[in-house]
Amino acid sequence: MTPPTALIADDEPHLVRHLQQQLAPLWPELQIVATARNGLEAAAAIAEHQPDLAFLDIRMPGLTGLEVAQGVEGRTRVVFVTAYDEFAVQAFEHAALDYLLKPVTAERLGRSVQRLRAALQAPADEPDARLAEALRRLLPAAPAPAPAGAPGRLRWIRASAGELTHQVAVDEVVCFQADDKYTCVHTAGGKEHLIRTPITELAGQLDPEQFWQVHRSTLVNLAFLESTRRDEASRLWLRLRGLAQELPVSRAYVHLFKAM
Repeated sequence: MTPPTALIADDEPHLVRHLQQQLAPLWPELQIVATARNGLEAAAAIAEHQPDLAFLDIRMPGLTGLEVAQGVEGRTRVVFVTAYDEFAVQAFEHAALDYLLKPVTAERLGRSVQRLRAALQAPADEPDARLAEALRRLLPAAPAPAPAGAPGRLRWIRASAGELTHQVAVDEVVCFQADDKYTCVHTAGGKEHLIRTPITELAGQLDPEQFWQVHRSTLVNLAFLESTRRDEASRLWLRLRGLAQELPVSRAYVHLFKAM
């Protein structure tokens, strides 16, 4: 059998080393394939290595552990590590997700290892709904969508390019993707525009029955949804008309497509 793999992310390097040292005798076959000092590094490493497990500190610079978990694709199971968030501990217990409370004790880690060994034997998509439920409780709530016809509902996107300002009809938008400091607007005509409005703000202004968030960095227009595909790692991908590349669906949003 292939040895299980893991990533450890914490902005305090000595805590990363401490967790590695504690895991070694409890789970000798576990391979630590990457470590990360912040949320951005953790997200990139998870996407690259697709580890079986990701031990994520909740409070990290760049992206929090919760935000990193929101973008996890494929089979990676998430174990949250927290020093203060008592409310989070209660939510994780209720959602059947594992967590480690700092300082991590060998006894508690031993129980966690037993639970994680069993979890790795379960079907890969079982944790999706539980993860989504926990993230909905713990991530900042998105702005409530405006009622139909209300002034707050977006119908046009204004995108500036030099001296020009483009008026893009929302119905022509295939998807929105976060791109560094900007959001990229992909249209049915194959054009791309950059705007400064973040994904979280757009999600609260668009029709939730037409635009679904499928990743922390992606909103898609369901009118352009052509098909879905599962790859060999059990990751879900979307194919949209008018868009060349497939888009990944993070585990926190996979449950949205199960009824389709």
